[in-house]
Amino acid sequence: LDWGIPIVQPVGGHAIFMDARSFNPHIPQDEFPAQVLASQLYLDSGIRGMERGIVSAGRDPETGEHSYPKLELTRLAIPRRVYTQSHMDVVVEATKEVFDNREKTVGLKMVYEPKQLRFFQGRFESL
Repeated sequence: LDWGIPIVQPVGGHAIFMDARSFNPHIPQDEFPAQVLASQLYLDSGIRGMERGIVSAGRDPETGEHSYPKLELTRLAIPRRVYTQSHMDVVVEATKEVFDNREKTVGLKMVYEPKQLRFFQGRFESL
């Protein structure tokens, strides 16, 4: 099935990377589109993803401004021999549901930013 969900091709052996900027084109990069996608998947279905974009890129050490990477990706890791086909069906169906309702999503603002590992410990609120 091709539902138009933007993913990085070719698909890797251990993860699928979704192009969050294409997934959520209405969310500017400084409102964390990859974090939005990871958050929405978790809130809607309990699926844990990992933001790999502006949050992970951190800040420029000289200016203190966000670093703006070319890619805004949300990573879904798929450990071998852990998930059943039923698990994968839930991931696919939940991702399609989030994709179909993406226009309702809004950006995020960072309300807590630790000095290190902000992609693990940062906290966000909806705008």
